[in-house]
Amino acid sequence: MLKLIGVETFYGKIKALHGISLKVLEGQLVCILGANGAGKSTILKSITGLVKPEYGTIHFKGRRIDQMDSEDIVKLSIGHVPEWRRIFSELTVYENLLMGGFLLKDDDLIHERMEEAFQHFPILKKRKTQQAGNMSGGEQQMLAISRALMLKPKLLLLDEPSLGLSPLLVQDIFATIKELHESGVTILMVEQNVNQALKIADYGYVLTTGKIFLSGTYKDLLEEEKVREQYLGEGKYNRRAKVWSG
Repeated sequence: MLKLIGVETFYGKIKALHGISLKVLEGQLVCILGANGAGKSTILKSITGLVKPEYGTIHFKGRRIDQMDSEDIVKLSIGHVPEWRRIFSELTVYENLLMGGFLLKDDDLIHERMEEAFQHFPILKKRKTQQAGNMSGGEQQMLAISRALMLKPKLLLLDEPSLGLSPLLVQDIFATIKELHESGVTILMVEQNVNQALKIADYGYVLTTGKIFLSGTYKDLLEEEKVREQYLGEGKYNRRAKVWSG
């Protein structure tokens, strides 16, 4: 469904991505893991045209999209939930969802999509007329995901969905992401919460300083010493004894 080939993206003279190549198959949930500043969010922004790659190509369902405008990329059915949610804080929950469905012309379809969103996050129905900026961080994250789902995207991009949330809300958000995946939504997710992300992902890429240095399935990555040392805090792996120390 999605393929990046040798993508290099700059912010001014600073190179953020160094020849990124990855793919997402239809129906997969793929995670991009890494520390702050590794370039994870830049990958998603490059896909949706918020920043333009200087080199390399990006293909969605066989069509090259890296030189397209963001609004045209959205129309191809790619939804993007940005880092820190980026909701319209002065608008109500209902108005935020309307903004998410701005391409829909059928009032019945808009209502249907909202009801689907409320099934995923029932609290939003209770908050329907509330100003979005007055909600908790977890509720705002639910709204940001619901807003992206209004157009029923074929590919959903999630940027740090657990960022700034309490452990209990993190569990709820990941449970919903897993539910969306199981319903058939293809997902590419950026995340720092390695344990939670790998538990629900089909495949993962580990990013460092704008480069992919590891990739694999949940089992593959958990067996990698660098992943466990840097992201799971489990010290050194004794391959002969098959235990972690430190």
